[in-house]
Amino acid sequence: MKKKNLYVALIFFSLLSFNTFAQNRTYDGPNKMNTWSITGYGGITKFFGDIKEYDFKLGDDEKLTGGWGLSINKQLSPIFGIQLTGFNGQLQGSKKNQFSTLTGETYNVTFNSPSFVQATIDGTLNVNRLLFGYKKLRRWKVDAHLGAGIIYYHTDLKAINTNANSPYFGTTWEVSTNTDGSSKTAGKWERNGSTYTREWVVPTGLAIHYELTPRFDLGVDFTYNYVNTEKMDATVGDLSDYRTQQGIWTFARGESKNDGWGMASIALTYKLGKNAVMSKDGKYDASKGRYHLRWANPQSLIPVPYNPTMNDADSIAKANMPKPVDPRLYTDSDGDGVADLFDKEPNTPIGSIVSGGGVALDLDKIIRDAIKNNLPKDECEALFSNIEFDTDKAIIRNASKETLAKVVELLNMRTNCRIVLVGHTDARASDAYNVALSRRRVDAAKRFLVRAGLTDPSRIIAEYYGEYRPIAENTTVEGLQSNRRVEIKILPNNTIRSTYPAGFRR
Repeated sequence: MKKKNLYVALIFFSLLSFNTFAQNRTYDGPNKMNTWSITGYGGITKFFGDIKEYDFKLGDDEKLTGGWGLSINKQLSPIFGIQLTGFNGQLQGSKKNQFSTLTGETYNVTFNSPSFVQATIDGTLNVNRLLFGYKKLRRWKVDAHLGAGIIYYHTDLKAINTNANSPYFGTTWEVSTNTDGSSKTAGKWERNGSTYTREWVVPTGLAIHYELTPRFDLGVDFTYNYVNTEKMDATVGDLSDYRTQQGIWTFARGESKNDGWGMASIALTYKLGKNAVMSKDGKYDASKGRYHLRWANPQSLIPVPYNPTMNDADSIAKANMPKPVDPRLYTDSDGDGVADLFDKEPNTPIGSIVSGGGVALDLDKIIRDAIKNNLPKDECEALFSNIEFDTDKAIIRNASKETLAKVVELLNMRTNCRIVLVGHTDARASDAYNVALSRRRVDAAKRFLVRAGLTDPSRIIAEYYGEYRPIAENTTVEGLQSNRRVEIKILPNNTIRSTYPAGFRR
């Protein structure tokens, strides 16, 4: 290959690569992806040039040759990548009755390149993503690759004269070295006592990979390498004179094309990076780990924003709309302090003492029964139910005032008893606020007892617990009302005052 053709090819490939990368660059999203990988190659090598008898089968003097390689890969986008590739291998070739125009004789020629070393930089183009998109062939990757680099090779040549009319018939000539004249780059490398020639090389090929696991890919690769010389086999076509080596170790140019070599190999790729995962059935979940840019479409990792329609918005509004409030919650027809919605006796007379459910109570009978049945001379017991309060209030209701007046009457009769007032609230405020509110309610009840004529105020014990001791659920209006209370307990003087934790009473 001429240098100008090589430069044109490299410029064209660079422009194509830049355009592809610009159109398929990675997204600016929040999800990180793995982009590095390492690929190992192992396979069969084949020489293409003057000293070659067969393309796809071995001749008598041609033996199977092989090579291995390693590449470090960087995926720049789902379409475009770049890799640094190195190969090491062997090449052989043979040609029967190779004619030389310089001597008019024919030769059986064989050559052997026992070890060549090649390093290139290649760009890769994901063909199936360009042709079929991201939904088809998701587990397959078809890469076309093209690059440029250098190759160091060493050639051993053997030629046997087969011209029966020649005085050299049957004579063998062997050449086993390279010189500066064998390469236009005039580069060489001494290794193991042999001189290696340096030349430019342009690899091009096609690789097919299959994603096995989040870490490993398996594939096949065929690469053809254009070498910038026709003397990789130490032959310049029919201008070679194997007796005098004219045209072999000089800059003489023959009529044959530049040599090349190919390699069909199996490729195993290990994908680097943290928390490697792979998509299943084309579905991606960025929370499970990092996908590799070799296989995933970064845009698929970005959740599609939800844009509700007018019908969706209307349905959401209706579903979250509160239920209409029963107007009976705000009415109290009989004025007993219990809303009609919860009042079990909505027509009690004015001034009646009622329970939390609005049922009228005979307080005189309760006290008489208590004195008769529950207060022997030597002991006292709890007699009274709770008095209730309005929301966020510490004001004694009229119905509760009559109850407290009866308590004063009872305590003045039984001087061996004491009264315990325990304040409570519902749960619709902070803990500290509710404790303070329950204390105000107890203080209001205590003040009322003193003003109502309790002879010995020292017998009053006050406790307050805020919302910590509910007797009903705080999720209904009735339950909230039941919890807004002050409990009235009548106990003997020698009874332990409280079993509640310290810090909630005084």
